[in-house]
Amino acid sequence: MNSTNANIINSVCLIVIGLWGYFEVSSPTALIPVGFGAVLILCTPGVKKQNKVIAHVAVLLTLVILVALAGMRLPKSIEKGGLGLVRVFLMIGTSALSMVYFIGSFIAARKAREKS
Repeated sequence: MNSTNANIINSVCLIVIGLWGYFEVSSPTALIPVGFGAVLILCTPGVKKQNKVIAHVAVLLTLVILVALAGMRLPKSIEKGGLGLVRVFLMIGTSALSMVYFIGSFIAARKAREKS
């Protein structure tokens, strides 16, 4: 797996689970991950071409949604429990996985630059 694939998985997860949450609870705030997922999926070609600006935008958006999910949504979902908690854990998991692969690709790119 690489950062492009991780970004696609995270984007699709945010879109699908966000829509699932919206249709289950009819709360417009459930569409926030959908918006982030849509923008992240649009960043995929730039991430694949290793465009530094687009890759950094994708990392920033991933970090923002990760912090928002873990810091704001997770405590509320823990109190309520149920499928909402599972949805939040899935989105946090894919976002964290995506961050790991982004950081790994940045480290690899830096080593390649220093080597040449």
